[in-house]
Amino acid sequence: MGWLYMHRAGMGGFDTPKAYLDNQLTWERENEETGTFEGCRVIRSVSTTGAYYAAVQRYGPNNQTHAISAVICLVRWNPKAADGLLFGYKDMDENSGPVEAGCPRSILEKLGPTNHPYALDWRNRCYRQLRLKERKIADGDMIRLPEPMKFTDGSEHAEFRVTKRGAKIELSTPDGRGRFRISRLMERRFEVVPPKRAPRTFFSATA
Repeated sequence: MGWLYMHRAGMGGFDTPKAYLDNQLTWERENEETGTFEGCRVIRSVSTTGAYYAAVQRYGPNNQTHAISAVICLVRWNPKAADGLLFGYKDMDENSGPVEAGCPRSILEKLGPTNHPYALDWRNRCYRQLRLKERKIADGDMIRLPEPMKFTDGSEHAEFRVTKRGAKIELSTPDGRGRFRISRLMERRFEVVPPKRAPRTFFSATA
């Protein structure tokens, strides 16, 4: 499915993308031939920058339930859009192997078992991203990227000294020069360089 855009009126009275998508994924309908019902319910959902993740459960006749699975929506939200199309989304389920792999742990932990190779790959990629994001770096730490990164001033660096200013992270060269920002730093691969130990001094024994 491609992108679907809408004006405020198309959101059915819902104020946020999350509220709208929660409603879209919550439904029930009757099978006219059998008189039984089937539907879908949202177990948990989280809206992040540019994406929406939901753990959903489908159910069938006699309230027979299926394993909880993930739905992922890419989201574009611009309340000040000049053309009035303030909300757009593109939805997919985990079995389609989404590229977006920033699903929060609170959603992943709600999901039921699956044998689908694309879903398994997606879940593994999400957990790898979480492990990267959950790393701890402290003020004053030295970090090293796998390869040097080129910046707008033309310089290239692979090692940086970390300065933490609240939730923000600023980087400088190991000798304290420059101020650099790397987008989505915690999602990138890097290592924390252990501090260099001062050489030990040995004194000869005296008689």
